[in-house]
Amino acid sequence: MADTTSDAPRATSNRSTTPKSSAFTDFISSGWAERADAAPEPRAQSAFAVARRARISELHPGKRLIVPAGAAKVRSNDTDYPFRAHSAFAHLTGWGADAVSGSVLVLEPTADGHIATLYFREAAGRDSDEFYANSDVGEFWTGPRPSLAHVAADLGLATANLEAFSAVLDTVDADTLLVREADRDITDQVDGRRLLSAATDALDVLDGESGGDDDLARDLSELRLVKDDYEVEQMRLAVDVTKRGFDDVIADLPQIVAHERGERLVEGTFNRRARADGNTVGYDTIAASGPHACILHWTRNDGPVVPGDLILLDAGIELESYYTADITRTLPIGGTFTDVQRRVYEAVLEAADAALAIVRPGIRFREIHAEAMRVIAAKTAEWGLLPVSAEESLEPDHQYHRRYMVHGTSHHLGIDVHDCAAARRDLYLDGVLEPGMVFTIEPGLYFQPDDLTVPEEYRGIGVRIEDDIVVTATGAENLSAGIPRTVAEVEAWLAR
Repeated sequence: MADTTSDAPRATSNRSTTPKSSAFTDFISSGWAERADAAPEPRAQSAFAVARRARISELHPGKRLIVPAGAAKVRSNDTDYPFRAHSAFAHLTGWGADAVSGSVLVLEPTADGHIATLYFREAAGRDSDEFYANSDVGEFWTGPRPSLAHVAADLGLATANLEAFSAVLDTVDADTLLVREADRDITDQVDGRRLLSAATDALDVLDGESGGDDDLARDLSELRLVKDDYEVEQMRLAVDVTKRGFDDVIADLPQIVAHERGERLVEGTFNRRARADGNTVGYDTIAASGPHACILHWTRNDGPVVPGDLILLDAGIELESYYTADITRTLPIGGTFTDVQRRVYEAVLEAADAALAIVRPGIRFREIHAEAMRVIAAKTAEWGLLPVSAEESLEPDHQYHRRYMVHGTSHHLGIDVHDCAAARRDLYLDGVLEPGMVFTIEPGLYFQPDDLTVPEEYRGIGVRIEDDIVVTATGAENLSAGIPRTVAEVEAWLAR
C-alpha cells in the first residue's frame, strides 16, 4: 500500500516525502475540472428509515438521541479494518456500505417529536491540503466523499458538516441518550459533559448502569424484530447471492480437494462471490471439513478437504445495505453420503423440517427450539446414545441429548447476522412470532472424534442444516428452500 504523509493524523512523519513548498501547493490545488453533483433520487430505503426514526422518536419523547456510525478501527499501525457503520446507525439512516466513517445521526427533540440531522465530514475543497495530504480522509487516499446536498437528497435526511456536531456536544445534558458502543471517543465526550452538567444520574451512566442509554440500545434492537417490506426483500436478495456462493464452491471442488489447505480455498471461493455480488461476507465463513465440522465456530479453515468426509459450510453474503443471509449446508465431498453420514444427515433434516412446520404467528420463539430438540432426543435415544429414554432426556434436569447439540436452534437475522441481540428476553426467546420476523432454523448433530459415548463409526461426523425463515400472515416461508437440502437434492447438486 502507498506510504502516508506528514500532514496525516497518523504518526508517519518519519517517512513522509510530500512536498511542502508554496509552489507545489499552488500547483496541486489548481487545474481541476468542475464536478457535477446532481441530486440523486432518494434511495428505496429512505422512506422506511423515516418510519423507523419516527418509532424511536415516539419511544423517547423529549430526549436528544445520538447514534454514531463509528470510526475506522485500526488493524495494525496505520492499516484499518474495512469500515462498517454501526447497525443502528445504518438502520435509522439507510446508509450502508457507502456510509462515511465518523458520521453521527442526531435526533433533536421538539414539541411534537424529533428533528433528525446527519452530521458527516463532507468532501474537502481544493483550497485545502486535505484532499492530498490527509491519509485518513483525503480523496487521493480514500476516494472522494459526497457533498451534504447529495447525501441529503439520497437519504431524504437533513445534513450538516461534522464540525457542527461540536455544538451538539456542548448542549449534552441528562436528557441526552447515546448508543454507547458505536464510537468510544464520542461516548467519552458525552459522559464528560454529563458530569459537567451535574446530571443526577451521571455516575450511573459512567458505570454502565443508566437505564437511559441501555433503554435506547434495547429499543433500537427491538425495532428490528419485525422487518419491513424493504428488509424482507433485502433478505431474499442476500439468500439468492449466497446460493451462488455455494454453487461456486461446488464448481471448484476439484481444485479444493487437490489443495493441502482446501478449506482456505472454500473460504476464498465464497468470499469472491461475496465481494462480486454483495458488500462482503456477513460473518467469518465456516468451512469445516471432516472432524472440524464438530467445532461449531471453526473459522481457521486451514485443513484439507478429503473425499469420503463431509464438509460443513456455514456462510452468508452481506449486501451493500448490510442485510445478510446465514446458510449452512453439509456436503459429502466425494459426491454421495455413506450410510452413517446419511443417517445423521436425515435426522438433522427431520429436526429442521419439524421446527419449520410449527412456525406461524402466535407461537412463541422458544417453541421452535423445543420442536427440533424433540427430534434430536428421539434420534439419539433410538441409536442408543442416551442413558435414558428420549422423554426423560427432554426433562429440564436431564437434557442428555444436548451433548450432541449444545447450541440453540434459531436466532433473529437481518442487518446483523445475530440480529436484535439487545432485545428483552420476553420479546426474543419468549416472544410471540409476528409476520415479518426473520430468523434461522439450524439444528445439528456433532459427534466429536474422541467421544467415547458414541460408536466409532459416528465419531468425527458433524452435520448442520441452516435455513433463513420469514414469518408470513398464515405460516412461514423458507427463503433458502431453493438451496438443496435433502440427501437426493444434495447429491444431485454435487453431480452437476
